[in-house]
Amino acid sequence: MKKVLLFTLAALAVALGSCGKKESALSGAGATFPAPFYNIVFKEYAKIGSPVTYGAIGSGGGIRSLKDQTVDFGATDVFLSDTELKDMGADVVHIPACMGAVVLSYNLKDVENLKLTADIISGIYRGKISKWNDAEIRELNPGLNLPDKGIIPVYRSDGSGTTAVFSEYMSKVNEPWRTEIGEGKSLKFPAGIAAKGNPGVAGVIVETEGAIGYIGSEYALALNMPSALLQNSAGNFIAANSKSISASANVDIPDDTRVVITNSPNPEAYPVSTFTWIIAYREQNYNARSEVQAKALVGLLNYIISEEGQAIATKTHYAPLSRVAVEKTKHLTGSMTYEGKKIESYQLSVAKHSAR
Repeated sequence: MKKVLLFTLAALAVALGSCGKKESALSGAGATFPAPFYNIVFKEYAKIGSPVTYGAIGSGGGIRSLKDQTVDFGATDVFLSDTELKDMGADVVHIPACMGAVVLSYNLKDVENLKLTADIISGIYRGKISKWNDAEIRELNPGLNLPDKGIIPVYRSDGSGTTAVFSEYMSKVNEPWRTEIGEGKSLKFPAGIAAKGNPGVAGVIVETEGAIGYIGSEYALALNMPSALLQNSAGNFIAANSKSISASANVDIPDDTRVVITNSPNPEAYPVSTFTWIIAYREQNYNARSEVQAKALVGLLNYIISEEGQAIATKTHYAPLSRVAVEKTKHLTGSMTYEGKKIESYQLSVAKHSAR
């Protein structure tokens, strides 16, 4: 194992040596949802590959940044639609990085294992359910001491893949939400207060008794924030964890990996689960980019889906990709080109590293 690692480090050092890491430095921007994972996996990649800077500005900002060609890659929690893909100006690949979930985290003293349904969540965000001891919530949670306290729903102020995933699920399972709020990266909510990014929403919840908000599961787990058990399509109340999130991925994954996995029919699945993607142009020779940068990017993508990269995902409270998802993703990174030619060298080196 050590010999393979040393060989890989040497191979990457040779690949970088002629140009220096400065020339192969990468930059990305986008989703806040996977930022805790990206912060660590990018740092680890820099030890064997290239330095990576990442701006967690929201999925909408990541898509715009890639389209404007101000970054090497974007990051989004919701895949681009066919119309959005046409607007990008050239072919874009979606690289799944890991799996996560959107949870409803709340701040209520001495209240644990709160159960919620989509109908109740919809009522809260539409301003129809405004007290924690509302009859609907009490009926669903007879053993909990729910206070006579106002509910403060918190939502995202920025264009957000987290909002898109959450609202897609809610629109799918609750008709009043679909008609009154809808789905998308940016929405107008009838009730509540706004905060920027997953960290912003999490911060408001932590500081505000009576608050509830939708955030990435990794933030709730890392900060030890309570989150509700949500009713899935089988009628079971499920907590978000690595097992229940992975259970949502028992679906056919298309070759381009653009797939929705919310409201899975699996009775053990957490209902608001999702892949999160890195997006990049398939042809890397654009905007005066060098072949060195192209190789560094492919190396990064292959490192993320390697055993090492996915182990980091697990440690940072995300669910790792399934074997099928990894194979689909390897095909996509293998299809990336520079001047029409397949990008090889970093891909081969990182593949050896992941096979140890």
